[in-house]
Amino acid sequence: MVKWKSAADRLAGEVTHPISRWRPAVGAVPRHLFVPRWWERAGPGAGFGASTWKLCDGPAEPDAWIRAAYADRALVTRVGLLHADHATPDDQPAGVPTSSAIAPGLVVRMLRHARLTDDADVLEVGAGTGYCAAVLCERVGYRQVTTIEADPYLAKAASERLAGIGLHPRVAHADVSGPPPGNYDRIASMLGVSPVPASWLAALRPQGRLVTPIAGTMLILTADKTPDGGAAGRTEWDRGAFMPAEADPGAPQIPAAVFGAAREADGEQVGPGRYPVIDVARSWDLCSALGLLVPGVQHDFAVTADGRRTAWTVHPDGSWARATGTGDAPPIVHQSGPRRLWDILDGIRLDWLRNGSLPGYGARATVAPDGSICLRHGHWRATLPAAVGPPPPAAGHAEQAAPGVIPQAIVTRPGPQAS
Repeated sequence: MVKWKSAADRLAGEVTHPISRWRPAVGAVPRHLFVPRWWERAGPGAGFGASTWKLCDGPAEPDAWIRAAYADRALVTRVGLLHADHATPDDQPAGVPTSSAIAPGLVVRMLRHARLTDDADVLEVGAGTGYCAAVLCERVGYRQVTTIEADPYLAKAASERLAGIGLHPRVAHADVSGPPPGNYDRIASMLGVSPVPASWLAALRPQGRLVTPIAGTMLILTADKTPDGGAAGRTEWDRGAFMPAEADPGAPQIPAAVFGAAREADGEQVGPGRYPVIDVARSWDLCSALGLLVPGVQHDFAVTADGRRTAWTVHPDGSWARATGTGDAPPIVHQSGPRRLWDILDGIRLDWLRNGSLPGYGARATVAPDGSICLRHGHWRATLPAAVGPPPPAAGHAEQAAPGVIPQAIVTRPGPQAS
């Protein structure tokens, strides 16, 4: 018998305030039962953002299981298409995480942003392991909770694990961007989307509230339904890293040749960069700003034994950039494709220095009934369109938008200032 209650109470004390109504909910959930096996990073992988992974089996190592399950951190449960539940000890997949048990503190923050009432009917998008749904059930009662999941195995496992602790919310295997099964007072997504699926807005009741990450960024959007069928709110002064919603199989993917060129080719433009090399994916504000301006970018970063730092950025339209430098010295940058991605990044960093901040956080947000998102912060505007079509040119420092079918954010800023 695994003794978990004191660990759950300790976790609840770490992630909630003593008078929070979420504290008893977190303390009541045996998180270890929702993550019996998980992946730990074993080393760097060969692909962009990829790692090699080793399997951790909770029941085989109960002490490590309790330590991991009741720490305020995410646990990776799927790499590529391989669930930890289906793996053998000999499996050592190389790739990027595609599903995880979200850190409990982030779960609580997302649900607090939803501003739940005791009688609210709540839809969670992205059931994952089922842990978030369990916390929700403990807070409002399982009869008021529905959770949907695109992965059929995860939906089944979440349902069984919830039932195993006496909780019976509605768990549905469904297209997370399609029409939800019902209408709701609150929709809380644990998956990043951009734009907001119009079907979510249609399922949101009058005065209902939506909470969702914006895909490709660390921004958290909160918005209340408006009479026109859209929603209005803001991006919170909060941030979190979330898995994106399952991609449309017909959406453009980054060709393998682009990754290869980014690693080795000279490119169409070679020259010095303006600022030192930075790990963009770990620079959350910068990553969010670039994700708004050029949706779909991917990043990688490495440091060699002699201190040389290299950052790579690629995009489905074939654009890529590679910057290499040491310490604070300006890097040498290789770029190619329809956009000069590193120039766009340097432009964002210049704006940051001029203005003292980046405008994504705390922006006013309007969501149209079709799901398109307009963000406003002072004179700054960013629009994430709903329709998939030829992208318009990006204002600011982007040189030109690429032809194709990738939604392009439209960003406008104040005019140049003296530097």
